[in-house]
Amino acid sequence: MASSTSTPREEDSVLVQKNLFVRTLTLNRPRQLNALNFDMISRLLELFLAYEDDANVKLLIVKGKGRAFCAGGDVAAVVSILDGIVMGGGAGASIHGRFRVATENSVFAMPETALGLFPDVGASYYLSRLPGFFGEYVGLTGTRLDGAEMLACGLATHFVPSIRLSLLEEALNKVDSSDFANIQAIIDKYSQSPALKKKSAYFRMDIIDKCFSRRTVEEILSALEDEEANNRADDWLTSTVQALTKASPMSLKISLRSIREGRLQGVGQCLVREYRMVSHVVKGEVSKDFREGCRALLLDKDKNPKWEPSKLELVTDHMVDRYFSKLDDEGWEDLKLPARSNLPVTAIAKL
Repeated sequence: MASSTSTPREEDSVLVQKNLFVRTLTLNRPRQLNALNFDMISRLLELFLAYEDDANVKLLIVKGKGRAFCAGGDVAAVVSILDGIVMGGGAGASIHGRFRVATENSVFAMPETALGLFPDVGASYYLSRLPGFFGEYVGLTGTRLDGAEMLACGLATHFVPSIRLSLLEEALNKVDSSDFANIQAIIDKYSQSPALKKKSAYFRMDIIDKCFSRRTVEEILSALEDEEANNRADDWLTSTVQALTKASPMSLKISLRSIREGRLQGVGQCLVREYRMVSHVVKGEVSKDFREGCRALLLDKDKNPKWEPSKLELVTDHMVDRYFSKLDDEGWEDLKLPARSNLPVTAIAKL
């Protein structure tokens, strides 16, 4: 028998297709743009752990149903097909994987600072490892990147036109081993090197490195404003300055520190630290900006959040430090990552 498909129910959050040594997982919340929820995360974890112990599973293909994407972690060999929206939790659940295939439909962003949050789910690890200070630019401004830009900066490992995805999946479904070189060769066969758009932010790396390498958010913003004053007709500079001035001051400061610390930490350390940070955000003792951002952008949709503190200069170092400390709550514990003894060398190095 060449292949077999399970009989998923339409309401299942993750659809599973079995084909010889390959399993295809399709995230099935298209009306919610495949946003991660507890049921989906629990089901993915259940499947990943089962496949890790199953010698007959050599390759996982993870994709999203509809126009958005959200993908899974690195268990066996994993190919994440990023044919649509890749934001927030969806980015964190896929970018850490070995193979990340973008298309002309891909849209990547970490828009958390506009919501009073910060780039999480390991974002401080992968953003800090983008070329130069591109990660600081992406993480602080929430800018959107297309598939060609994702490939250029390393967020994607391959670019495959969407019209060829069915052929790629067909070829991958014939895989009978987890050999990375073999899978790489298959994806390479269908890949292209797309040209960046004329106005791509990636062409502004000189200014990005000059400005976003500064020590503080205030210095970054001041450097950008100086550049803007000398280039009044530069729409990219204007939009970059506007993105920072509209974002939560608290979010900007904790995001910058998080990315900077991520440069010196493994992904495991980043996840532990980000869990502390998000625990403080949810508790809302230092700032309630996340609640206000949700109100202004998601509930009332007036798009006019009232941040508190309202200005960068009102956010003290002591306030920022609290987000990086353990919570002094009875019963609260740091995130504990499960001990793993069977990880490949590349995964151990990342941790």
